Amino acid sequence: MRQLEDQLAHRPVGNDTIDTEIERAVLLGALNRQQDAQQAFVDILRRAPANFSALNEFGTLLTTMGATEAACRVYAEAIAQHPENPMGHVNLANLLLRANKHAEARARYDAALRIDPELAQAHQGLGAVLSDLGDRAGARSHFRKGFRSHAVSTLPYRGTEPPVALLQLVSSGGGNIPTASFLDDRMFLTNVIVTDYLDPSTPLPPHQLIFNAIGDADLCGPALKAAARLIARSRAPVINDPRAVMNTGRIDNARRLRAVPGVVTPRTVLMAREILAGTQGAALIAQHQFPFPLLLRSPGYHTGRNFILVDREAGLAAAAASLPGDDLLAIEYLDARGPDGNARKYRVMMIAGQIYPLHLAISGNWKVHYFTADMADKPGHRAEEAKFLSDMPAALGARAIAALEQVRDRLGLDYAGIDFGLGPDGDLLLFEANATMVISPPDRDERWAYRRAAVGAILDAVVAMIMQKSGHNNRTQ
Repeated sequence: MRQLEDQLAHRPVGNDTIDTEIERAVLLGALNRQQDAQQAFVDILRRAPANFSALNEFGTLLTTMGATEAACRVYAEAIAQHPENPMGHVNLANLLLRANKHAEARARYDAALRIDPELAQAHQGLGAVLSDLGDRAGARSHFRKGFRSHAVSTLPYRGTEPPVALLQLVSSGGGNIPTASFLDDRMFLTNVIVTDYLDPSTPLPPHQLIFNAIGDADLCGPALKAAARLIARSRAPVINDPRAVMNTGRIDNARRLRAVPGVVTPRTVLMAREILAGTQGAALIAQHQFPFPLLLRSPGYHTGRNFILVDREAGLAAAAASLPGDDLLAIEYLDARGPDGNARKYRVMMIAGQIYPLHLAISGNWKVHYFTADMADKPGHRAEEAKFLSDMPAALGARAIAALEQVRDRLGLDYAGIDFGLGPDGDLLLFEANATMVISPPDRDERWAYRRAAVGAILDAVVAMIMQKSGHNNRTQ
């Protein structure tokens, strides 16, 4: 940065300094001087509004800052000015995909591939779109092209001390643990490996720790098997052994955790969607003795996507036909409503053997997801959540706490979460228990101030676990 600023100080600002100015603006962003970086890009684009590098890097900065709509506008301008540059299309498509705008994202990836049919990033993104839409075969075709010779990538390191070098294992088709909230690039030098497309002859990058971020056993079977083979090649400690993750599918959990005292698991059966959507669907449901209402879910999706309640037999065929995938999970409905008629879903995280409360979502809807629950405008609901976060044993009761401890022990994971409700007798109504749980820090709205200490304690615990496992016990953030 000092060298660049010295160069600029001795040269008159003009078109021949644009590249140096862009490099400086990028470095400002890397140094977390985001407002300075934003202003620098604005100054550059006032003089060179069609410069692709400036537009592209400005879009990247805005994405990092969370200004997604502004980033989309900048990428759209890059496309308008440089329609034959495929990376503008890819960068905009990535943001559209993040917003679940699949049709728009697909159009942009297709546009990039028309320009460059071999562009790896476009194949990777299009594979993700098709995977989200349930076209697993089509997704695999693009993933093969996208990750062939591109299965290992190194993330930037911005620290001032020697980093903790780790391998982050991921699956091509999703189902991965979101790690952005705790893998700080000022502490960790991260090499990301897409295990299901890694050439076994490829040497592993230097590392002190392996963090297996592949979390969905129902979706990521091939990637988990590849991850198990990969860790056998290393002597480094592993967080979330993939062999333990393999046992956490919804059907496996429903079967093996049912025996835990104080735990109620929903009967869960994988059924062919074609049959459920046809004339024999009701007979198949009756054969498995499922009462109505029941739940149907496409495997491999989270945050409530492709997950519906079927009230009565008459609605079964249409409900099944509306979901993606060849097979669907039929799941027994567990009633988690309290005396007030609202459903409650608790989430705890299990980090290095310790159980931490993360959130309580309260909703009038059966499908309870924290960010769509009735929390923001209900002070009473937030007060109830605050009590859960500050005194989990009192909020849940001894029976549920003992059940959580046994579930933790049976899962055998270093990083995992449990979503559950409470029955009228204090039983744990188990919804989900696996590694894919996200830890999302609350935003700056003062309504969520009571959540910050609990979330911060969990993030601190994750970082402490990584440091301890990697042999860097004494290093502080």
